[in-house]
Amino acid sequence: MIKVLFICHGNICRSTMAQSVLQYMVEERKIENEFYIESAATSREEIGNGPHYGTVGKLRQVGIRVVPHRAVQMTAADYDKYDFLIGMDSANIRNMNRIAGGDPEGKIYKMLTFAGKGDDVADPWYTGDFEATYRDVVEGCEAFLASLGY
Repeated sequence: MIKVLFICHGNICRSTMAQSVLQYMVEERKIENEFYIESAATSREEIGNGPHYGTVGKLRQVGIRVVPHRAVQMTAADYDKYDFLIGMDSANIRNMNRIAGGDPEGKIYKMLTFAGKGDDVADPWYTGDFEATYRDVVEGCEAFLASLGY
């Protein structure tokens, strides 16, 4: 089983969107039994909160079920638990490395590197642009699956 943890600052916008989008994609491909997909935050600001209404609205608009979720914080133990820890931006990557105590096994990735880009997935908490975030998340998830041969 391939274990994936998506990570952003608060775990209510981008990482939750990525978790829902990848879950949808693996179900569409009928490979959901090959994946375990979760999401987490680097901060404690939103712990216990559900997905942001903008994320929920965008996913409903495109017919993707929002996974049942409450924000949690990434822990050092997550590094051993997951095969891929995928952050949304450079600040997330720095914080993920700090929480994990480094990346000796090369498990930490920035989302759009799978698509051959160094770009950050912009945080819609600040931009309000859930459409742009959705496009980046879809591109990153498709490229991630392609990198695995799916």
